[in-house]
Amino acid sequence: MIDRIFAAALTFCVLIAGTLAIGAAMLGKDQRVAVPKAASAAVRVVQLERVVVVGKCLRATTDVAETDSPEPAARHTW
Repeated sequence: MIDRIFAAALTFCVLIAGTLAIGAAMLGKDQRVAVPKAASAAVRVVQLERVVVVGKCLRATTDVAETDSPEPAARHTW
C-alpha cells in the first residue's frame, strides 16, 4: 500500500519540479549568466581499420511446417 502512495507522491513532485523549472526558464530570460569559454585543446583523431563481418545462415535439418498428405491444402471460401 505504501509503495502506491510513494509512487504517486514521487510522480506529483517530479511534475511540479518540471513545471517550476520550465516557468523559471521562461521568466528568467533577462538574467543570463556569462559562461567562460573552455580552453581549446588539441584533439587527436584516430582512424581504425576496416572490419568485414561474414556470417552464415544455418538451415534446420528438418522442415517444421511440412505436411504428410499429398493433396494440396483446401481453400476456404466464406
